[in-house]
Amino acid sequence: MKKYRRILTAYMALTLMFGAFGGFSEAAQSTTLPFDDIANSFAKNEIVDLVKEGVVDGTGNRKFEPKKNVTRAEFVTMTDRLFKLAPVEANMPSFSDVSAKSWYYGWVEAAIQLGVVEGKSKTQFMPAARITRQEVAVLIVRAMKVDPGNSGTGLPYKDANKVAPWAAPYVLAARTLGLMDGADGKFRPMDDMTREEAAAVLDRVLQDKVWSQAIHKTPNPGIQLGWQNGLTTSQFKEQIKGSSVNTLVPRWFFLENNQALLSNYTDSNLIPWAKQNNKKIWAMLGNHSDSALTHQILSDATKRKSVIQKLTGYVNTYGLSGINVDFENVIPEDRLALTAFISELGTNLRAVGAKLSIDVSPDLGTDWTEAFDYAALGRYADYVVLMGYDEHWAGDPVAGSVSSFPWVKSAVNRLLSVVPASKTILALPFYTRDWMLQSGGALSEELTLIQQGQRIRSVAYNRTWDYSLGQYVVSYNRQGSQHRIWVEDGRSLGLKTMMAAQRGVAGFAYWYIGAETLDIWTSLSNAIRYASY
Repeated sequence: MKKYRRILTAYMALTLMFGAFGGFSEAAQSTTLPFDDIANSFAKNEIVDLVKEGVVDGTGNRKFEPKKNVTRAEFVTMTDRLFKLAPVEANMPSFSDVSAKSWYYGWVEAAIQLGVVEGKSKTQFMPAARITRQEVAVLIVRAMKVDPGNSGTGLPYKDANKVAPWAAPYVLAARTLGLMDGADGKFRPMDDMTREEAAAVLDRVLQDKVWSQAIHKTPNPGIQLGWQNGLTTSQFKEQIKGSSVNTLVPRWFFLENNQALLSNYTDSNLIPWAKQNNKKIWAMLGNHSDSALTHQILSDATKRKSVIQKLTGYVNTYGLSGINVDFENVIPEDRLALTAFISELGTNLRAVGAKLSIDVSPDLGTDWTEAFDYAALGRYADYVVLMGYDEHWAGDPVAGSVSSFPWVKSAVNRLLSVVPASKTILALPFYTRDWMLQSGGALSEELTLIQQGQRIRSVAYNRTWDYSLGQYVVSYNRQGSQHRIWVEDGRSLGLKTMMAAQRGVAGFAYWYIGAETLDIWTSLSNAIRYASY
């Protein structure tokens, strides 16, 4: 009997000892995990990965709640974080049920602007609604920039008939890409997504080596050129601080109808500030849009040489990084003379280590652009800046966008057919027009992006997204007249930015600094990043 008591005592001691060690192991595991309730989750490792990446966080008190359902706003936020996109505090909300004061406002706007997600309707996003598995399939495939095609046939699931037609191609693509699959032969398209399921899907993107490398690479924004217009030097500096601009274009030099031939409005206070803040200065050379004066100087080799020598001297004296030539209203007869001027100026500037860029309008086959030999200018200048605006201009009797997506895309493609992308800069508008429609034509008022928001908020308006133009169109009535605004904002400008960035352009320019709302810079940065994927 004593023998059995000794064995029982030893057994109990061992049990207590191993039990204690077992308890210690569980406690140790709990403290090494970011949450106390994920140890038994099938997505435990994925959740840990995403916490390290800053994609997901907990619900409080060291809880993740893996079985909890995910809302549309929550999944969009996780997706934005996965793709390293920044929240956009858009100047105007895209949906009536997504308040600018809500925690998810910026995340929803960022995804909407890049086409990653859409609303439940034209005006409702339904941020608090639970996101379904088929909605997740659509969103993640879009986010990965995969075109699933139109066919969703061949889904190998027992419940394939329950998958919505609009989601079927995406569900098939998600399965093919290894992002989502079903269980027990079913996909469960209408089931709400849980937090652990969401983590599993998102982490699979990270496990793809190509996507992981792209996501963790910092994209090169290229040249970010900003024109000074209507701002003092002090105001220009302050505005630049909140932007992504790295190349400043102050309006310092102009052709003149006098003995000097060239005026100099250089503000030397900008030069040391630019150097201290790692900004380059490409001072602008303008012609006051004076065709007669421009012809007088360009057609005279001696006068051309005088302007070039003086300008090169200023560049050398002030330590400028380049010159931006902005000649408008040049007559067709000056085509060869303009090319000669750019060739000679480029040679002189490169001799002192400076760059030459020239601004050109889109080639529409009109007298306005006949003076620009795009191919030749692309050879002799370091950069050609395509002014992607004034599709509809002041005085145009026909109302319309200043910069619709298809118009800009066509202009970019045409220029790239004769000028290398590495020498092309796309200029985007920080302005639009408020058109008053009349029976005999239309009248317009130019608005900065700041004024645009103020105008729209001051009236009762209708707004629709025009997919064909790539921008919102706002309509309203005032004093018996119908008005229309083709809106330029983070969404429209971002689409044009992505299009050009995907074509490998050297950078972007903005007319003009101070006219933009601050959210624009985040939108453009997101667009450049997303285009790099």
